[in-house]
Amino acid sequence: MGVLALDAPLGALGAKPSVVERQMTDSAVRSDPFCAAEPLRRTPLHAFHLRHEAKMCSFAGYEMPIQYAGGVLKEHLATRSGTGLFDVSHMGQIALVPRSGDVDDAARALEALVPVDVLGLKAGRQRYALFTGKDGGLLDDLMVARLPDRLVLVVNAATKEADEAHLRARLPDGVEVRPIDRALLAVQGPGAEAALARLAPEAASMKFMDARKIEVDGAPCLVSRSGYTGEDGFEISLAPDRVEAFAEKLVEAGVVPIGLGARDSLRLEAGLCLYGSDIDEATTPVEASLVWAISPARRAGGAREGGFPGAEVILQQIAEGPSRRRVALAPEGRAPVRAGAELFSAEEGGEPVGRVTSGGFGPSVEAPVAMGYVPAALAGVGTRVFAEVRGRRLPVAVSALPFVPARFKRS
Repeated sequence: MGVLALDAPLGALGAKPSVVERQMTDSAVRSDPFCAAEPLRRTPLHAFHLRHEAKMCSFAGYEMPIQYAGGVLKEHLATRSGTGLFDVSHMGQIALVPRSGDVDDAARALEALVPVDVLGLKAGRQRYALFTGKDGGLLDDLMVARLPDRLVLVVNAATKEADEAHLRARLPDGVEVRPIDRALLAVQGPGAEAALARLAPEAASMKFMDARKIEVDGAPCLVSRSGYTGEDGFEISLAPDRVEAFAEKLVEAGVVPIGLGARDSLRLEAGLCLYGSDIDEATTPVEASLVWAISPARRAGGAREGGFPGAEVILQQIAEGPSRRRVALAPEGRAPVRAGAELFSAEEGGEPVGRVTSGGFGPSVEAPVAMGYVPAALAGVGTRVFAEVRGRRLPVAVSALPFVPARFKRS
């Protein structure tokens, strides 16, 4: 999830950045086709970011922290080994409320827009979902949580207005679309449970993809055990006037504030897609290696086969295979391969066969990492292709995803 586009350099704070830090920043800094014109919007944690010496940047129409005083490399490693705090309040939160009072009515309606088993989602659980278009392309990726009286969606910042309009235009009158004006924080890392349990003991009993209303530091919140780093963690939706005090208490307990630079490198190591880079309206879920997100009930032979936009294209690709696939790419050597680099099947000659969509340095694996699209015939692990970087073709190997193993709490 998310569209990352940063326009500020590392090293603006503190000491001169290392080679690794420069590589990570170069990976994150790119043009932002979704960025709104000035003035930029601010999240309820804007003053918190400035107080903690954040370097701010433009991101999806918001002024957001790219890094704090410690730098991107330290923030990345702090999340992998301890606990990181992410401000994701810029993302969209939308409630779907059935006027009948029966959440199944909202679930059936939403299933007309996503290739996901929403009807089978139990109360108190959350699922990754995809808005698909009529040609099978991806309009957005999102999270769907089922509560006793409604569904709650979390959508990407850059597409949240379009997603809301999409829902209003296509859902029946019996389902009310309500934007949610709440702050949203992510607490991620192996220490996330201990950090949040100090303020919300009930959180410790939650499993991966649980979602429930609980009190956090005395305030009613919607908490899910999820995130976008590959680590265990939580996302907490709470009132805007309570979020700053809550964030400060987490920092006092040793949780490290994390900016967008490390957010990008963490999700890349975890093999997670970035909307607008790795997936878009020209990419189907099958091409994007997201078949796992298409529920069996919605596939051929399932209880509610098809019935979502682009179903014919997507189900045919599942049956016959797509012409191209998103794969992990491990560059040989230490030079990172950036998003936009063209991929070739041979070291010399020939036309491009694919393109890198995300790339940079992976601090946890201590090597360059990337993702991109190649023809299905070249998508096997171990296949060697070549990325063109500054006029030279560098060898990269198709690798297994993710680059780092997920550490979710499933039981």
